[in-house]
Amino acid sequence: MTIEEVVSTGVANALHDLYGLEADASKVNPSPTRKDFEGDLTVMVFPYLKASRKSPEVTGAEIGQWLVDNVPAVSSFNVVKGFLNLSITSNHWLDVLNGIAADPDFGIRKAGDDAPLVMVEYSSPNTNKPLHLGHVRNNLLGYSLSQILKPNGNKVIKTNIVNDRGIHICKSMLAWQKWGDGITPEKAGKKGDHLIGDFYVAFDKHFKQEVKEIMEREGCSEDEAKEKSPLMAEARAMLVKWEQGDPEVRALWEMMNSWVYAGFDETYKKLGVDFDKIYYESNTYLEGKELVLKGLEEGKMYRKEDGSVWADLTGEGLDHKLLLRTDGTSVYMTQDIGTAKLRFRDYPIDKMVYVVGNEQNYHFQVLAILLDRLGFKWGKDLKHFSYGMVELPEGKMKSREGTVVDADDLIETMVKGAAEMAADHLDKMPADEAAEVARKVGLGALKYFLLKVDPRKNMLFNPKESIDFNGNTGPFIQYTYARIRSVLRKAAEAGYTGQGELAEPNAKEATLIQKVDDFRNVVAEAGRTYSPALIANYCYDLAKEYNQFYHDYSIMREEDASKRNLRILLSEVVARTLRTALGLLGIEVPERM
Repeated sequence: MTIEEVVSTGVANALHDLYGLEADASKVNPSPTRKDFEGDLTVMVFPYLKASRKSPEVTGAEIGQWLVDNVPAVSSFNVVKGFLNLSITSNHWLDVLNGIAADPDFGIRKAGDDAPLVMVEYSSPNTNKPLHLGHVRNNLLGYSLSQILKPNGNKVIKTNIVNDRGIHICKSMLAWQKWGDGITPEKAGKKGDHLIGDFYVAFDKHFKQEVKEIMEREGCSEDEAKEKSPLMAEARAMLVKWEQGDPEVRALWEMMNSWVYAGFDETYKKLGVDFDKIYYESNTYLEGKELVLKGLEEGKMYRKEDGSVWADLTGEGLDHKLLLRTDGTSVYMTQDIGTAKLRFRDYPIDKMVYVVGNEQNYHFQVLAILLDRLGFKWGKDLKHFSYGMVELPEGKMKSREGTVVDADDLIETMVKGAAEMAADHLDKMPADEAAEVARKVGLGALKYFLLKVDPRKNMLFNPKESIDFNGNTGPFIQYTYARIRSVLRKAAEAGYTGQGELAEPNAKEATLIQKVDDFRNVVAEAGRTYSPALIANYCYDLAKEYNQFYHDYSIMREEDASKRNLRILLSEVVARTLRTALGLLGIEVPERM
């Protein structure tokens, strides 16, 4: 049991013995005592005054005394108005430390054979451009969420849906046909996803120029000019040919997509994310189209005079949703319906989680309704992990205009920045080790900065702030881990193992043990609320607490063997907990920095 559970159970028993109240221990909810008061945990007694029929001070004193008399972990108490502050015995914290040290899977609840199966979808790139900063946040959130769900007793399938068809793909294909002159990634000396992204930007540039000329020539509005654009008409015609299986269009599509896939794989490897199963829209949209047409036959959808197929959602307080265009081509919603069907056919999924930005909140609200309407019982239970957008100090990013922050460039910049920041230390290492440390620190800075923010919020990413070795940053936490590992290596060299008699922890040491013990609660809460930010900020709090302890107390120079043993063992469990917690964020830790 955690100390919170020990206290909660004790309070519930005290209420029964003192006042005859049958209280639910799970609702007691002790919280950490404020630093300006004496104690470790605080219980609010106001909810029990009706049963005690006494003042808050007297009620708190009676419960506190009962706990001191009956719960060995509670050493003393004080009451401040309606708040009961409890001090926990040193022996309890020593038992906790030994328990953590003996449990290599501390904080991890492994999945049994009958564990729920959760599928997490993330990344979802389009094959008309390389991954950018927005994709980086998506991938890091999705991967971290998958890692967090596992120690919460779930089996997890990580999946990706590649948007490899549609008008945006045809824009890049058409641009390559018109202006590519047979260029390939090898000839250009570029990753394939970058090359295709260049042609997506080129299409938009020519399209805008064409629209401008039509407006000037015919005196029409911008929207009218866009409808008259021959270039856009060609792209739409190419999409129709693709859906009809035109051999020439399909061959071009396969060639260009293969270039992009190779580029994506390289970026995913750099980021340290992976997938158990990848689905492709080109394979799933037909499944969705079939389901929509079946729904049309059953009266669950309707067809307009222009031939397009729609769903009437006014009964659910929404509007009408397009599912098939006039020319019979599919929209994203149709593809997601088909993908969902295939996934639940392939796996016995208990929960489906979509990691997609908050601009798609409406989309997933509609998807849940349509899946339910089409007879899929799991439709209403899907989870949209909705997260905020990431922006730069310079403003928003636009793919069509080529103003995005490329993921590969960003990774390279972060690793280079880490090497420059730690140049004095890295110069003392062999070149290959220094390069590996710079990689881990640079990526750690990027990942931590993007994950420490509440995922529901929009955020501003500042590369310079993220790579600082002070404050709430990844490098600060990684440096703390490396510092501990250095202490432990020196201890081992001196023959100090941390084994043998352990002194009772002092107040600072007890606080640090309590912070380590909090890890299991944080993991559980992060899994319940789908929040990697809780893990990230826990890492910072633990690192900060250890550094204060390290500053105040000697480890290697401590002459009392029992105190030295305690501090070595405490350092070991802090390092292990940091490594495990950062691993849930996909962050690696260097042994030396």
